[in-house]
Amino acid sequence: MNKQRAHEIASSPVMANVTYNEVPIYIQNVNDNNETARIYPLDQPQNEQDVPLSNLKEQ
Repeated sequence: MNKQRAHEIASSPVMANVTYNEVPIYIQNVNDNNETARIYPLDQPQNEQDVPLSNLKEQ
């Protein structure tokens, strides 16, 4: 996923269908410096992690 689209999804009030390793996730924020996103699986909000934007897929 490109950085601009990740920012749009993170700031949108509308839930986007995004996955990480085929798991539906929520993007909390985007780090421009190292091109990562702070995410968590929709069914595990306590399981936050930083992942490369290139590993995120919009369905």
